Amino acid sequence: MRKIMGTAAKAVAVCLFAMQFACGGGETTEDPWNKVQAILSESRDIVVLDGTEKAELKYAGTDEPEFGDWMVRHALSDPENFNPYTSSDQGATQVHTYVFESLLEPDYDPPYTQRGYIAVDYPTVSEDKLTYTFRLRENVHFADGVHLTADDVLFSIKTILTPTVRAPHLRNYYASIVNVRKLGDYEISFECREPYILNDLFLGSFDILPRHFYDPDGLLDPVPIGTLIDGSWEAGEHADRVRQFGERFNQDFNRRMLGSGPYGVADWENDVLTGQRVVLSRNENYWGREVDGLPPAGNVDKVVFKIINNQDAAFIELTNGNLDLHGMKPLEFKEKSWSPGFTDRFMKGIQYAGGYTYIGWNNDHPIFRDRRVRQAMTHLTDRESMVRNLLFGLAEPVESPIHKFRPEYNHDLQAYAFDPDLALSLLNEAGWSDSDKDGILDKEIDGERIPFRFEFLVNSGNQLRKDIALTLQSALEDLGIDCQVRELDWSIFLERVKDKDFAAVTLGWSGGTGLRFPPDAYQIWHSSQIEGNGSNFVSFRNEESDGILEVYRTDFDMDRRIELYRRFQEILHEEQPYTFLWKSRVVSAYSRRFHGVNWYPAGAVNQEWWVEPTDRMYQ
Repeated sequence: MRKIMGTAAKAVAVCLFAMQFACGGGETTEDPWNKVQAILSESRDIVVLDGTEKAELKYAGTDEPEFGDWMVRHALSDPENFNPYTSSDQGATQVHTYVFESLLEPDYDPPYTQRGYIAVDYPTVSEDKLTYTFRLRENVHFADGVHLTADDVLFSIKTILTPTVRAPHLRNYYASIVNVRKLGDYEISFECREPYILNDLFLGSFDILPRHFYDPDGLLDPVPIGTLIDGSWEAGEHADRVRQFGERFNQDFNRRMLGSGPYGVADWENDVLTGQRVVLSRNENYWGREVDGLPPAGNVDKVVFKIINNQDAAFIELTNGNLDLHGMKPLEFKEKSWSPGFTDRFMKGIQYAGGYTYIGWNNDHPIFRDRRVRQAMTHLTDRESMVRNLLFGLAEPVESPIHKFRPEYNHDLQAYAFDPDLALSLLNEAGWSDSDKDGILDKEIDGERIPFRFEFLVNSGNQLRKDIALTLQSALEDLGIDCQVRELDWSIFLERVKDKDFAAVTLGWSGGTGLRFPPDAYQIWHSSQIEGNGSNFVSFRNEESDGILEVYRTDFDMDRRIELYRRFQEILHEEQPYTFLWKSRVVSAYSRRFHGVNWYPAGAVNQEWWVEPTDRMYQ
């Protein structure tokens, strides 16, 4: 299946590189790390490194892109499933980016203007900001050749709003919709109950699904969208259809998908193998490839997500030439990526991640219901030491979920310093003491004396998250707290989190609106998102916070929004439902054979990349 291109000399060079890496040979006597640290300290912006030299962010060549070759990317775990509405993990999102399309797409550079994608252009918006009317392109078709029309857009939003569909993380962004009207085969209008600062973003960004594929029996066709919105469907004549559709949609499309995008799975039996790979093939008949003004469709013949659930093993695969793109761990970046063999084959892009890393405390757990306990846990988390020793400075500590470089971030929040004495004082104040002198703190809770003993869950294969838990475990042990670190396979780990069957976990939120748009923290922090599979799985409840999250969404005055969210962050800071850790600086190593690599504020766009025929490795 794989064909190595070029002469025998190229094969020898690869072998020599692998030997050099394994033996530690070929490294320069000068430590490059000091030079790289100096470069990184000069800016918070994206940095591209050519060896130890700072390189340009944008491709300066004049050659036109060509089709061919593969792009092999690392994925830490299998996608949760392939349903674009019921899945919410990063692995699935990365795959769906190539397969599904939306009405609008933001520009890659500031001011991030929304441009037409499936829609011809930005929607017509009423003066009261309650009605958004989209005109669709008439040449769009799905991968099976069926044309995309307003019926598919209507079906897609009905699916999101169907309560029996397991998509609460999506539904909250469309809660203000009161009606959707099809005005013609290629025109559709969304009517909203109230203004929302991100209506244009979310109405323009949901994946459009083919009705004929995801609802072949037309179960949702006669169901008025208003009944799905107000809940009256349960007592209506179509209740059985809604329940049956939800059941089918939740179960039947975990391993099937069809979109209008430029890539798809060609052979589900061979291209999607659990624990091994997900292979996406370029659609030769993609509708948008020659359409001016559209985002790049992709130039490689195949995009391969190679599943390697151990990051150390993934780095070895990178050095062996079996990966083209890989996010390196800080230690790998610092100590293992400067040999001539490595720098001759890979460039590096360094950027701040759009999300953040955190420890989540189950606020409904008997031990962590008391905010003083959660505050104490943060005082026992030596974040500065972790950034220094685990991440080698490749991170920025944060105190809230808001992007630290957005104006809404509250820089006045006093950092929780590592202070075991203050932590013990808070625990004593909350009633924890070693009453039976067994070396473990205990307290009477709900009529029963229980020891301060809990399980800290981490997903296997992520050494950094394990190191976070182990570092905290050591600090807790000194105070008489028994913390047991338990590694679980990703699927089991995710199920435990969704079921809220945990005391503490370490995770990260990625993506979101990031730098490009105002943040909306409703999905993760509003109390309505606790139920079902909502993203508020730590069960945080606060009436004032809920009110702020609701008002913020409808206020178009930026200064007032900043004021609201600064107060919201103060509440989180006091309650500590998470111990916010840091915003990481992510290092991506990518093969030099790719041309057209441009780095934007939100990162590189892999669909722009291409390979010259003489440099191709796969066919």
